Amino acid sequence: MLLSNFSGYSHCNLRVATSSKIVVTFVIGIMLAACSNSDQEDPGNIAPQIAMPVTVISADPRSVPISAEAVAQTEGVREVEIRPRVGGILLKRLYEEGTAIEAGQPMFLIDPIPYQNALAQAKAQLTEQKARIEQTRREENRLQELLSTKSISQREYDSAVSENAIVNAALQQAEIRVRDAKLNLSYTTVTAPVKGISGRRQLSEGVLVQANTSLLTTIIQLSPIWVRFSLSDNELTKLGGYLSEQNVINVTLILPDGTEYDQSGRLNFAARQIDPSLGTQQLRATFDNSAQRLLPGQFVRVRVTTGEQKGVFLVPQTAVLTSDLGRAVYVVNEKNEAVIRPVVTGKWVGKDWVITEGLKAGDKVIVDNIIKLRPGALVSPYSADINHEPSFKQTDSDGKK
Repeated sequence: MLLSNFSGYSHCNLRVATSSKIVVTFVIGIMLAACSNSDQEDPGNIAPQIAMPVTVISADPRSVPISAEAVAQTEGVREVEIRPRVGGILLKRLYEEGTAIEAGQPMFLIDPIPYQNALAQAKAQLTEQKARIEQTRREENRLQELLSTKSISQREYDSAVSENAIVNAALQQAEIRVRDAKLNLSYTTVTAPVKGISGRRQLSEGVLVQANTSLLTTIIQLSPIWVRFSLSDNELTKLGGYLSEQNVINVTLILPDGTEYDQSGRLNFAARQIDPSLGTQQLRATFDNSAQRLLPGQFVRVRVTTGEQKGVFLVPQTAVLTSDLGRAVYVVNEKNEAVIRPVVTGKWVGKDWVITEGLKAGDKVIVDNIIKLRPGALVSPYSADINHEPSFKQTDSDGKK
């Protein structure tokens, strides 16, 4: 009984103590709120708004090229496989692998002895045929004299004439065999059919090679060089339609390090249909490569230009804000306040966005301290043309796409 009374007394005291704490807390809150309200109502406690220094550029209408970029791959204009035209034992390699080769330069030597013997045999047969034709000619002349005196029949004379004609035909065959033997002998020295860069050898000395079958090496012509690429249907629409040699103004090659190739190219092939498996138009351009800076098989980029787009604005990428609602920039109004302006962007030109809608000539676009700005914030604009470094300058890299 005593324990239960004590327990009830304890709970009562606990509730009273808790209620007292709530009341004290509430009173303290009211006092703090009153103090806060009194501070806000005191005009002397309001801090003056500081204009944030920002750099601005003036929006000026410009013309930019209508172009599109694509990944491309280089290829040699000629990629020639060197194969022997006669069979035999490969005796020697006559060139340095990977070096420049001139047209007609010897590259391999095939054992020439069998072909030298074949040429000697063909010449001997030619000499034999020449001797026989002299014999048949003398016989024909002798019988012609006998025929005039009616000493022989016409048939005997006709047989002599036919024999002479047969021997003449055999003489022509012997001459052809000599020419073939000389040609085969010349083929034992394998020469380069075109000028280019030699590849590595495929077969070593001492190997038996087959005529027109065994691959010895390759030669790639480097200048000019071709670049293969393709553009999607959507990209072609932005360029004004399907491309051809007539509507492409210029083709620029961009090297793997990002620099532009110093030679302009021209389109030398444009497919007349869309690849059904990829939905792209296959294209090819040719570039001068006298300095041999480009090698076949390199992955590069090409920029195809078809015209100019006028009346657009260029804004640094860091000045453009991107969100789920689209893209926007900050501009300075007549009160030197930062005002957000929705814009429509096109492509990139260097490090700038192309703005097609949302700006007008003379707008002052803020290009730095973008993160610190809020709509309506007071700013102190400085022209980008003036060499001035704001004390709170900060570039917004998040504005980049």
